[in-house]
Amino acid sequence: MPALHDLAANSYGGDEAGLICGYLFDADAPEPVRAIDSAQAAAWLDTGSVQDGPGRASSPAFLWLHFNLSHAQAERWLLRHAQLSDTFYETLHEGLPSTRIERADDSLIAVINDVHFEFSFEPSDISTLWISVGPRLVVTARAKPLRSVDALRTAVKAGDAPRSSTELLEHLLRAQADVLVKIVRGVTSRIDRIEDELLAGRLDHKRARLGVLRRLLVRLQRLLAPEPAALFRLLQGPPGWMAEPDVQELRGSTEEFSVVLRDMQALQERIKLLQEEIAANVNEDNNRSLFVLTVVTVLALPINILAGLFGMNVGGIPLAEHKHGFWIVVAIVASFTAVAAWTAFRKKR
Repeated sequence: MPALHDLAANSYGGDEAGLICGYLFDADAPEPVRAIDSAQAAAWLDTGSVQDGPGRASSPAFLWLHFNLSHAQAERWLLRHAQLSDTFYETLHEGLPSTRIERADDSLIAVINDVHFEFSFEPSDISTLWISVGPRLVVTARAKPLRSVDALRTAVKAGDAPRSSTELLEHLLRAQADVLVKIVRGVTSRIDRIEDELLAGRLDHKRARLGVLRRLLVRLQRLLAPEPAALFRLLQGPPGWMAEPDVQELRGSTEEFSVVLRDMQALQERIKLLQEEIAANVNEDNNRSLFVLTVVTVLALPINILAGLFGMNVGGIPLAEHKHGFWIVVAIVASFTAVAAWTAFRKKR
């Protein structure tokens, strides 16, 4: 499908309406998946068809439009042509990243979180995706490039043609779960390396690295954990246009997502245990250093006291005229030092 690839590549940065990519899915058409621009999308939404050459129109099916909210014209185009529920625009303006999926009129409104396309395992590399799903139109909108949507777009370019808007949502959720699985694998690999270095005695800056990974997992867990429960509640009473096989597929994707979340929680516990072990090792090293410092101070105490006493410039200093006075003082210092060392090491044992 060269036309599909070319148009998608040209429009990925967003056209004059802020449309990153648009696809028309029609199982009855010779070309089940077609890439369209904002003008063709507006025509299809107005008439239910897209002209493809003189006197030819594809049969109505459903449309997926993906918008860049950083583009000033994106929301205006949606208001003018898409006829979406007011709830969708309310969620856009709320700016709350909390995950939720709810019914609004005869459509589904979802707010989900995803990692940036240029994800670098930082807690800040997470943004929100707004979704509206109806029987004939699926709209996704984001402010920054996200991995799950890009994975879905790549699959569609490769010829993956969902049969319904619900199946497209299910594919998006599975793509999101796949991205999370890769994150879990990446974090697990990093934790394995840190654990190996810890066992080898090379602490370095492992606590800081573990702290970053744990904050990432905690934020992902907090933002994504409500998603399966919200979808399960929705599927208890799905819209009438949602077919039963699609409902079952959504339930399956939700269960897979729940498994990934449990893996993330297990990783958090593993990181916590490693942090506690590293903290124990650091405390042990600190205690060892403090003991050495204490021993040195105790061993130096006798000679410091005698040096202070004999260094006073007053008369009557003992052994001042004795020919073996120095060695007598050395013997006294050595005796007191030996007693102090025996006392310190006996307490240590």
